Amino acid sequence: MLEKLIGIENHYEEISRELMEVGGDYERAAALNKERIDLEPIIAKAREYRQTLKRLEDARGLLAAEADPDLCSLAETEIAELEPQVAPLEAALKSMLVPKDPRDDKNVFVEIRAGTGGEEAALFAADLFRMYTRYAERQGWKYEIASSNDIGIGGFKEVIFGIRGQGAFSKLKYESGVHRVQRVPSTESSGRIHTSTATVAVMAEVEEVDIEVPESEMKIDVFRSSGAGGQNVQKNATAIRITHLPTGMVVAVQDERSQLQNKLRAMSILRARLFEIEAEKRRSAEDADRRSQVGTGERSEKIRTYNYPQNRVTDHRINVSIFNLPSVMDGNIDEFISELSTRDEAERLASSGLDE
Repeated sequence: MLEKLIGIENHYEEISRELMEVGGDYERAAALNKERIDLEPIIAKAREYRQTLKRLEDARGLLAAEADPDLCSLAETEIAELEPQVAPLEAALKSMLVPKDPRDDKNVFVEIRAGTGGEEAALFAADLFRMYTRYAERQGWKYEIASSNDIGIGGFKEVIFGIRGQGAFSKLKYESGVHRVQRVPSTESSGRIHTSTATVAVMAEVEEVDIEVPESEMKIDVFRSSGAGGQNVQKNATAIRITHLPTGMVVAVQDERSQLQNKLRAMSILRARLFEIEAEKRRSAEDADRRSQVGTGERSEKIRTYNYPQNRVTDHRINVSIFNLPSVMDGNIDEFISELSTRDEAERLASSGLDE
């Protein structure tokens, strides 16, 4: 770990020197300054760690060499104060040195699709939409629906919405997967419990520089926006449907007022989907074993069950249950996210070799 710290500190000094010589290249200066700011917490923690080790070494040396009882007592007091600080500082440094997901600070698109269960699945999809938007509100984030296909009774066959806010992807990335609900539908006269599912996909919003989609690979159609039941709600054709020809992927956006706004939003969603496909391929190749333990995004895996009769929500990846289902559905999912993040970080720390 100390060798890695030395490398980071040397790089930090190089950045500082280059910033003084960068001149009028403002783009380069901005990039260097951002990198320097990102490294500053590690540099500060490394200095605190080294200073603590040095003070501890000096106190132990004084205790070993000194005969004066008062000085020995002072040294013993300092040792007792400093020794408990070393392990937490070391743990904090290791955590900071683990490579972070470069997408963690990105805004996100969330897609929720009703799965098995018909109307009940669509209603559950709407419940999940409310859960995530309530969570976003609690974080101080903004959200906006990009596209939706509702069934007219308060449910969604599909809803796509963007969430903008600091660290949105870092917290919501663990929500991708199959969510299962067990409850008695309001239309069920015999009181039988039904099981339905909805699939959630969380994708980081990416820029054009992150992934390029040639015009030749897209088919763009313009159509009129429609409401529930297929009713036309606009006289002008402003809705946009983009088909990505190589993959057959289709993105339709109709919630913005202008055709241009819908096209820009559809392109952003398409880039996010394509970027996520490539990211998933890389993750599968690089750390399939870790993902199988942590479950950071497999679309096919059942990640969580919402059991209404038992007032229970269970996350199967970490075997954690919360017996307060209304609170969870109101957006209080911090306990799940915190535990998933902690375990993910522990796995990344183990695979980095810093924990050896």
